[in-house]
Amino acid sequence: MGAVHPMDSLGDPVRRRLVELIGAGERPAGELAAAAGAEFGISQPAVSRHLRVLREAGVVVARPLGTVRLYALRTEALDEVGQWAASVVRAWSPRLDALGTEVARGRRTVRTHGGHDTPTGAPARHEEDA
Repeated sequence: MGAVHPMDSLGDPVRRRLVELIGAGERPAGELAAAAGAEFGISQPAVSRHLRVLREAGVVVARPLGTVRLYALRTEALDEVGQWAASVVRAWSPRLDALGTEVARGRRTVRTHGGHDTPTGAPARHEEDA
């Protein structure tokens, strides 16, 4: 399997849930398998495959402790995802602000003109006037 980008590894709901669980603190693989199995109805081998994808993407690290593997989050990988998301927000914020202004302007027009959108200074026309 080739290298997986952290963003790609988070495209699956099972993996996002595993990241949430691990984000609360280091967790043993068995606990993660039980939680994901109960929530998503998947087997322990399926959870292991999801954990492997997260490891290969650098989102989590595993360390052996006796016969148990403990998983911990690598926040650096999630920082990369956060930086990407922030860039998207920065790009869209002015557009969304402008949209919010237009929506508010439309609401004012509806209240002011009783639902008839008329150009500034033009008298409102009614069907009987036509």
